[in-house]
Amino acid sequence: MSQKIWLNRSDNHRYAALPFRSSNGRETERNRRSEHHVRSRRSGDCREYRESSSRRSIRLCSRPAAAEVEARGLGGSEFASLPDDILTKIAASFRYPELQAASLVCKSWSRALRPLRESMLFLRWGKRYKHGHGVRADLEKALDSFLKGADRGSTLAMVDAGLIYWETGRRDEGMALYRRAAVLGDPAGQCNLAISYLKAEPSNATEAVKWLYQSSHAGYVRAQYQLALCLHQGQGVDRDLHEAARWYLKAAEGGYVRAMYNVSLCYSFGEGLTRNHRLARKWMKRAADRGHSKAQFEHGLFLFSEGEMMNAVVYLELATRAGETAASHVRDVILQQLSVSSRVHVTSLADNWRALPSPV
Repeated sequence: MSQKIWLNRSDNHRYAALPFRSSNGRETERNRRSEHHVRSRRSGDCREYRESSSRRSIRLCSRPAAAEVEARGLGGSEFASLPDDILTKIAASFRYPELQAASLVCKSWSRALRPLRESMLFLRWGKRYKHGHGVRADLEKALDSFLKGADRGSTLAMVDAGLIYWETGRRDEGMALYRRAAVLGDPAGQCNLAISYLKAEPSNATEAVKWLYQSSHAGYVRAQYQLALCLHQGQGVDRDLHEAARWYLKAAEGGYVRAMYNVSLCYSFGEGLTRNHRLARKWMKRAADRGHSKAQFEHGLFLFSEGEMMNAVVYLELATRAGETAASHVRDVILQQLSVSSRVHVTSLADNWRALPSPV
């Protein structure tokens, strides 16, 4: 939860020299020069003060919320008057650092948020059991931990429990948990609920798009990509290529690799975006460098057409290893033109290649 930043009030006052009348002209001129010198000095001092003040504001704003409230004379009564049920709904999607900060505001908040703080412990153990981190992987224990966290109001635990239900074939129970998280405003829960509606039999694309819009406007990039797909295909909403491209671009800028590939296609074919081959190649390479197999294949073809044989064959080799069988035919043609040492070098590059990290 982002903390409100209080602006520091400057106590620095700007003083100006007062010129005194003098019958002596030279004395008057000296006063003018002195006044100008003092003003210049004061102006420099103010700049230095503003720089040091901006640095000092970072330290001041890092104080606990309770101390900040007390320092500003706001008192805890205004915060304590917020009903517990409203507070817990607001904080349902908070992570532990945000819950810890909110709990410092006042005793009332600390008491109301205690179940959510406890849910973080169950969430942590649930992830450990699910992925086998430090313990033996056990889906049943993971689900039990997630459900205990969900019972204490955490939407994060609701989403993780719903995912286990969905993956183990208990889709109705999974959707029920997604719906609980979605209603409380969790973007991941809203997105998962929407995808569940799309995959249900029969599907409910209209309801799915409604939740995708909410999650997308909250900045959830996976939802932005799914919404773009629905707009592109006219699924649950009127087909709108310009709107689809806009959401593809938002998701791509947020780090969603599949969206990067689709943005490249939009620029290549002029669907929803003005045709631009330079931007198409840029987004294709970004997707390829982050492990998108089709992008690796197409970027390899582009490099081949530009005569960059060594780089081309590396991307084609990566695409082949990822299952793009068509890439192997072009790769073999290029390899026949390379020396034995170049082939060994290409294989070494492919073996040591690592996808660039993506924030999603």
